[in-house]
Amino acid sequence: MSSSAVDNIGSSFNRYDDQVQALSAGRFKDPFSFLGAHKLTNTDTELRLYLPTALNVVINLDGKKIKALRYKQSDLFIAKLKTLPSAPYQCDVEYTDTAVTFYDEYSFDTALDTQAMYLFNEGSLEHAYSHFGAHFSTQQNVEGVRFCVWAPNAASVSIIGEFNFWQANRHFMRFHPASGVWELFIPGLKADMCYKFAITAQSGDVFEKADPYAFKMQQAPGTASVLQYKPEPIILDEQALKNRQKRNHIDAPISIYEVHLGSWQRAENNRYLSYAELADKLVSYALEMNFTHLQLMPISEYPFDGSWGYQPVGLFAPTSRFGDYNSFKYFVEQCHKANLGILLDWVPGHFPSDPHGLHRFDGTHLYEHADMRQGFHPDWNTYIYNYDRPEVKSFLISNAMYWLHQFGLDGLRVDAVASMLYLDYSRKEGEWIPNCYGGRENLGAIECLKQVNLRSYKNNPGIMMVAEESTAWPGVTQSVEHNGLGFGYKWNMGWMNDSLHYMQRDPLYKQHHHHEITFSMVYAFSENFILPLSHDEVVHGKGSLIEKMPGDDWQKFANLRAYYAFMWAHPGKKLLFMGCEIAQRTEWGHDHSLDWHLLEHQSHNGIKQTIKTLNHVYKNQPALYELDTSAAGFDWIDNNNNDQSILSFVRYAKNARNLVVVIANFTPESYQNYVIGVPNKGRYKVILNTDETDYFGSGIDVTQNESKIVTTFDSPNHGFAQSISIAIGGLTTIYLQKVEDE
Repeated sequence: MSSSAVDNIGSSFNRYDDQVQALSAGRFKDPFSFLGAHKLTNTDTELRLYLPTALNVVINLDGKKIKALRYKQSDLFIAKLKTLPSAPYQCDVEYTDTAVTFYDEYSFDTALDTQAMYLFNEGSLEHAYSHFGAHFSTQQNVEGVRFCVWAPNAASVSIIGEFNFWQANRHFMRFHPASGVWELFIPGLKADMCYKFAITAQSGDVFEKADPYAFKMQQAPGTASVLQYKPEPIILDEQALKNRQKRNHIDAPISIYEVHLGSWQRAENNRYLSYAELADKLVSYALEMNFTHLQLMPISEYPFDGSWGYQPVGLFAPTSRFGDYNSFKYFVEQCHKANLGILLDWVPGHFPSDPHGLHRFDGTHLYEHADMRQGFHPDWNTYIYNYDRPEVKSFLISNAMYWLHQFGLDGLRVDAVASMLYLDYSRKEGEWIPNCYGGRENLGAIECLKQVNLRSYKNNPGIMMVAEESTAWPGVTQSVEHNGLGFGYKWNMGWMNDSLHYMQRDPLYKQHHHHEITFSMVYAFSENFILPLSHDEVVHGKGSLIEKMPGDDWQKFANLRAYYAFMWAHPGKKLLFMGCEIAQRTEWGHDHSLDWHLLEHQSHNGIKQTIKTLNHVYKNQPALYELDTSAAGFDWIDNNNNDQSILSFVRYAKNARNLVVVIANFTPESYQNYVIGVPNKGRYKVILNTDETDYFGSGIDVTQNESKIVTTFDSPNHGFAQSISIAIGGLTTIYLQKVEDE
């Protein structure tokens, strides 16, 4: 018979039966009131440990070894002491096949920061990730990990992991009723150990949840969080801060290359490129193509590849698909060294229903609304954050701060803002609940977005916050002080929809839909716009951009080149999704590489060269970017020529003498002597012609001379005193720069 069966106490009374039953069931809300050392009388102290499957337990105290006796036949062990221990103590524990020595978790004081918890409950804790989650720390001169989780309605919470064989009745956490927070310090843990929170609801149901603040998570099909030392942030020096402010400024040239890291390019056997490989290949490619910024589709850890990252579970964990935290940090540092801006897609609008995620986190609808009319997205089968709850607001604010602060990013592109702003978004009558004023505005979401933007700009000077907002919500890029949402830029979805509809039409019918290509100028300066041709336009049966274009194959490519050049000349910053610069013929697929082999064909390579040239011209012509948000930067020459489907306009720099004339012909008809009025007398040089043979065009000579210069002549036209005459090919866009007379 083992000694554990003999050395026991309490067999004649039932003093701790209820506690043992609760401990065994994994449901113990106040473990520090029972476990650890407790003074019974002036001369008697009891030290209690609950250690499932243990055989023998010895306490190391002040150089003495004190045997703890088993309570009845349970896993509760009790040692009799004279006084309370003055410091954390170690235990020697014998199991069937091993023996271990560790500190008793219940001999440590709480390390909860009450001031931080006040701010958390108030909805204003900007760095909640420094307090919640799992953090390696030293407590009372002992090294270990401090765990902290918000679960105010739980009956009990324990930490489970490979270090305790995933037993929910081993590491019960301490509850702090004032903040609704649970915390526990566990000594001796190592990095890369997996863990979760076992949360017992009031109903008795147990939910095994990943850590919402984890810095690392397992890849699917694994669902656990992974212990990791708090990452060291990227510290931007003075020059890097100046560079960031300059490249993101409202009067800067901004041309964004949107990328899905998992499918931009694959290695052998369809393997993902690592962050390190992407730091070499992708950064070099973006520089070659003269883009100013990269925008990464979401990289917060997500279980399902098919969500493209838009259904994240680990909001504080860069996905380990491509490497660890430090590898992603290296990728960002390489972008900084190349003076290439880097934006990250951020998803605060919803979260998925994965059982290890935020849904019913403590057995109640903690992060989401309980009412499905407020808390569920029918379009995506996801849950909507309860933005009215201060702790949820702290969670989202701190997540934005985490990405901006830790990595020194240029900014965040906030996904699906419209779905956050409207209570009736994608809902029929009776499927939504009005706000307290009877309106359709989500007041909590509005305030949350304002706070995110206010704090992001205050703490990270020189960044850009971008809204993907698809409605006419007023003041998206107005300052919060002026009742705006406080974003720096907004995607111009109206321009995108109208211009794509126009470009898809047969040239024969474009004259009847001329307004689709001109209407955007009615509101072009109402917000700080980015013109997006994003991933959304090349998926879900919409076809690729090249296949949207009408006509035969030559006309498709000519249409697309003319369209891109029109886009780069239109007021607003630019965004292009990967693959569109090589005229990918098929829809984008997330599970394989882009079709880079297409560049063997002159037609596809011509599109690539067009984008490369457009970015170069754009960055070097202040007229094309300095006054993007001011009517002073744009003037129509002729927006009424619907018969020929030709547009012409002028873009001005801050120095009005610096100007670019743009002519776009959207039919296959060519013209040898096309006359338009121009603002200033003198010479104009062709700096871009999408019909050149280098781009797979027909090569019509625009100026009839090698200098590519045309000279004005005295003839009033389109409201100007001077005119020029040029040749223009079919489906062509031309830029002409005013040349200063010597």
